[in-house]
Amino acid sequence: MLDNLPRGTICIEDIEIGMSRHLRKQVTSRDIELFAEISTDHNPVHLDDDYARDTIFEGRIAHGMLTAGLISAVIGEQLPGHGTVYLGQTLKFMAPVRPGDMVYTEVKVTKIDHARRRVSLECHCAVGDTIVLKGEALVLAPSRKFD
Repeated sequence: MLDNLPRGTICIEDIEIGMSRHLRKQVTSRDIELFAEISTDHNPVHLDDDYARDTIFEGRIAHGMLTAGLISAVIGEQLPGHGTVYLGQTLKFMAPVRPGDMVYTEVKVTKIDHARRRVSLECHCAVGDTIVLKGEALVLAPSRKFD
């Protein structure tokens, strides 16, 4: 289940400090299985209920990078959107995401360097009131001057 804002592009000329975009996605067991296949990370904490029950998480969890991928989705599809180039990302994993969790992901513009087309974004993912992931991204935003 997805709850996305419209997709597309916001060019550097139209980006403002404080602008934000978000999405909501329910992380499913299938998402976790597909991510394991794509990434080749088959750690049993993600895939094996019996194994995961005996860990500090007391149950299966999604890959942290699967959750981080939701930040990439907001950046690449909404803010700035299509044509954006990732330059860097910091991540701090705060709490696990479990199969069935609804993850709310938001990015917010904190700094703009118009001359270099660089945009700094504050990023976070939450399940309910719990922040599960936070960080910052630096991206090269698209520009109408280069269309």
